Amino acid sequence: MKILVTGAAGFIGFHLCKKLLQEGHTVIGLDNLNDYYCTSLKLARLAELGIITKADSGYHLPVKSQQYPNFTFHKMDLQDRENLPALFKTYQFDLVCNLAAQAGVRYSIENPQAYIDSNLVGFANILECCRLYNIKDFVYASSSSVYGQNKKIPFSEEDRVDEPVSLYAATKRSSELMAYTYSHLYGIRCTGLRFFTVYGPWGRPDMAMFLFVNAIKNEEPIRVFNEGKLERDFTFVEDIIHGVSAVINDAAADKNSLCRIFNIGNSQPVKLLDFIEEIEKQLGVTAKKNLMPMQQGDVNRTWADSRPLMERYGYQPRVDIKEGIKQYLQWFEIFYDN
Repeated sequence: MKILVTGAAGFIGFHLCKKLLQEGHTVIGLDNLNDYYCTSLKLARLAELGIITKADSGYHLPVKSQQYPNFTFHKMDLQDRENLPALFKTYQFDLVCNLAAQAGVRYSIENPQAYIDSNLVGFANILECCRLYNIKDFVYASSSSVYGQNKKIPFSEEDRVDEPVSLYAATKRSSELMAYTYSHLYGIRCTGLRFFTVYGPWGRPDMAMFLFVNAIKNEEPIRVFNEGKLERDFTFVEDIIHGVSAVINDAAADKNSLCRIFNIGNSQPVKLLDFIEEIEKQLGVTAKKNLMPMQQGDVNRTWADSRPLMERYGYQPRVDIKEGIKQYLQWFEIFYDN
């Protein structure tokens, strides 16, 4: 297929582009390369895909991969109502996978406008392009944050999700509702994936994994929120990508279901202190822990019921915490220490 992947220079987007290219698809990658975190990491991800560019390069110009003949990158913003439709007109995509979003729960409290612009306006723009250019299959990233402080565990797609505790979560739930509306009105097959605490090589520097490892290596204290009484359904990025790829490759096959939402997680929540302990064990260092209160917008526990995705697409997470942390530390040493 000819597939548009937005957020192609992001953590999950980079891994997905690589997977789809290896499967033989033609991929058009889109990213605005903003400076929410260091652009050098985004550029390094693109370089792994054969895209040699700069953070301040011009917008809208296609850059061909030097490694994958079927990969082209465009620096573009989803809010661009002139060039985004032109991109759809030029390439005539078979499927669109939207991973572009302003990420981060805590940052949404500091800079809410960025979330409105990207996660609401940008998402609406890409849905409108799907309508205008007759895209029948649309896969998009949602988040476990939509469950808020849900007391029922594990979290099921059937649970109510109308009490988000952060603006980030509210924008993700809004995206799900917009996708439902476009699916209902225009017959677009929309599949939303609620990601659960994705970690692994090439992860963002604002994520807990990087913050913990970087601080421990530099003998600095790590901030442990809610005094470590948190649980997260840590899911290795490789498992996530296998799940997303399965959905994409089979998206057009399910003609009877126009709008679906799936959890995609490891379905095995881990206590935050146990996660930190495994990092300590593999680094051979005891972390200095600064126990902090619960942060505004955060949740106590995440736990995915991923059975519907397993039954429909054969999704099966295989990488446990021990192996996942091992692979992350190997990458971290190569990328940062060297």
